Amino acid sequence: MFPGNLPQCPDFALELSWKMKNSHKNILLIQLGDIGDVVLSIPAFRTIHENFPDANIIIAVREKAQELIKNLPGTHGVISINQGKRSFFSEIKYQWTFFSQVRRYQFDLVFDFRTGTRGAILAFLSGAKERVSFFDHDSFWRNRLFTMLYRMDYHLPQHVADYYLSLPQAYGLKVQDKMPEIHVTPVMKREAADILEREKIPSDLPIIAIQPFSLWHYKEWGINKYIQLIQRILSEYPVTIVLTGSHNEYERTQLIIDQCNDFSPYVRNLAGKTSLGELAAVFKSCRLLIGSDSAGMHIAAAVGTPTVIIFGPSSPASWAPRGEGHAIVQKNMPCVPCRRKGCDDTEVSRCIEELDVNEVFTIVRSQYERKYEH
Repeated sequence: MFPGNLPQCPDFALELSWKMKNSHKNILLIQLGDIGDVVLSIPAFRTIHENFPDANIIIAVREKAQELIKNLPGTHGVISINQGKRSFFSEIKYQWTFFSQVRRYQFDLVFDFRTGTRGAILAFLSGAKERVSFFDHDSFWRNRLFTMLYRMDYHLPQHVADYYLSLPQAYGLKVQDKMPEIHVTPVMKREAADILEREKIPSDLPIIAIQPFSLWHYKEWGINKYIQLIQRILSEYPVTIVLTGSHNEYERTQLIIDQCNDFSPYVRNLAGKTSLGELAAVFKSCRLLIGSDSAGMHIAAAVGTPTVIIFGPSSPASWAPRGEGHAIVQKNMPCVPCRRKGCDDTEVSRCIEELDVNEVFTIVRSQYERKYEH
């Protein structure tokens, strides 16, 4: 087993730096977590590129996340992991074709940023001689698939982005920037403009995006409160509000709009109408994002859009966007954050349910009226 920290001798560091920059030509970075995990891994991806500027860097992510990272500076390609259901023989054919294509890259170095089995298998079958990851206390056989492991256990109040950065740091790489950043290309900007025009969103009014829903219902504030918040915003500011989310959330999102009464014409439903790449570009066009603890906050922050995020049982210290452009709203209760799936794991969060509209609107007003470079 390898230690968690490399020697800090200056001569060793210089020798290591020279060898690393000249010995690795094809590098695979594996991040098979959720969208938020992918975005928060961007500083680690960037660090590896900066330390291996001449290497061909490929990033493996779940299929839904590929648009967010395919245009990252220093990235030369994306391996998309399709987790769709297939028949037994179709699955065999898919896996054979998939790993045959992976081997063609002739990787010599792999970083796996998770402790799951799928990433470990991909790292091993990539053929890379050097395979780096976190040590997993619960999986002896997984650990044996790597050549270098680091005991970098996550501990509060460490930010998740710093946790992912700890892997290349432990390997000996120098970190220059810890902020996640998604590059919005001119093509993405045009796609976003087309979407806004198609949805008849006025170009002469500021846009506030609201993402009310989450993969986890115990993180959601509630439809009626979002309706009240939207009415408060539109009664005070001349803006257009766009509601965002997944295709499965379209009907719930439309329910919010339908109950906004006289304010409904100033609210648009974009749920399910954008890819993740397009969503990033839409957020780039917005003055502010308001929402729950979900992937949307990471994407908006990574394109430079200020945010107001409603937190419940999860820890802002771990997940909240960093920087002065971002604010959180969280109920001041002795049990918060409990980091559980609602109160006593009931999927119901009292800290969310008791959060008043006035408390959220006060922060929204402050964020909206501040001046940011965006």
